[in-house]
Amino acid sequence: MTLAQQFAALDTLLFSTRQYWQCTAFDYDAIPWPELSSLLWALDDQQVSELDSDQNALYAYFAKAIKGLDELQSLCELPTTQQTRDEFPFWISNGIKGRKFEQLQDFVAAISQQKSQYPVLEWCAGKGHLGRMLAFNGAPSIHSIELQAHLCEQGQHSANQQQLPMQFSQANVLTDDVTEYFKEQQHAVALHACGRLHQTFLQQASDAKTQQISFSPCCYHLFTDNDYQAMSEPAKQSLLALTHRDLKLALQETVTAPSRVDKVRKTEVEWRLGFDALRKSITAEQHYVSVPSVNKAIFSDSFKSFCLWAAEKKSLSLPEDIDYHDFLAIGKQRKRVTERVELVRHVFRRAIEVWLVLDRALYLQQQGYQVTVSTFCEKQLTPRNILIQANY
Repeated sequence: MTLAQQFAALDTLLFSTRQYWQCTAFDYDAIPWPELSSLLWALDDQQVSELDSDQNALYAYFAKAIKGLDELQSLCELPTTQQTRDEFPFWISNGIKGRKFEQLQDFVAAISQQKSQYPVLEWCAGKGHLGRMLAFNGAPSIHSIELQAHLCEQGQHSANQQQLPMQFSQANVLTDDVTEYFKEQQHAVALHACGRLHQTFLQQASDAKTQQISFSPCCYHLFTDNDYQAMSEPAKQSLLALTHRDLKLALQETVTAPSRVDKVRKTEVEWRLGFDALRKSITAEQHYVSVPSVNKAIFSDSFKSFCLWAAEKKSLSLPEDIDYHDFLAIGKQRKRVTERVELVRHVFRRAIEVWLVLDRALYLQQQGYQVTVSTFCEKQLTPRNILIQANY
């Protein structure tokens, strides 16, 4: 199956099943799909959590109830280019946390299959960890582009200390003219560049006919319009109309969060839904209205204090005789509904991501590149493990 055929099949399936994923879980007080209600309420809260952390089990659980899931699962399976990790001296890995270093090792191993001897352009480089590893592995030179000046300074200092052929340039890649950084005889690399950052990278690299491009995308919604602007012709012709909400769905498969973080998140959802029930009881409005993000310390206080804060933010006057215990109970029950609606949406999270990745891959094909799409590391290291490689 070609990338174009894979995209077309995935696009058709996502469009036909959009009632299951193109929705907002907080909008519902009850399960919105009668045909799935018994399946969802047969799960206790722990089972919901366990199922949510296993994508293949999710497909299997809903396979008989949602048409096309077997095909959807196969369309989301990508080959792996994971190779034996190179060993690096301690001074290369210094300052890189364990899981991040393993991601970098796997990324370097995957893109080093090409045995490129081109100079490297490292996009959204941070301190240049990736660039230093590629330089150590023999890349003739590294040009690292980074927004934050202090990261450029730290990266340049490390490279100089370690006598690596690296040069840093500070630039805002979304507003500055960065065309001069892209060359034809070059290998352009980017690991986990977000949204418009990697789209700009692709456009600039393909305009320059850069010989090799290797990148792993992340956070598809960042720095972009709310209404998704497709890159390739097939995606532009799609009937799907994706928004930031849909793009964020692609990111909702996570490596297990620390239990403390998970507990705070659970409390936050309960309190936000409890306050929403309180707000609806006062205003008679029926749709969910979000309240702003807030320092997580507030969730160590009381539900009442959170409601007072949220009411102030929404310019809402609260009566004196509110039974906060009742509204918190409503919030806890609505959270159980929300979790089950989210569980169904999460069946499609990888499919949305693969759709977005294929849009980028097909865009590069249109520019004359030979393109492969694969995974470069295990999902346990990062769910953002997709690698697009392009050769001109």
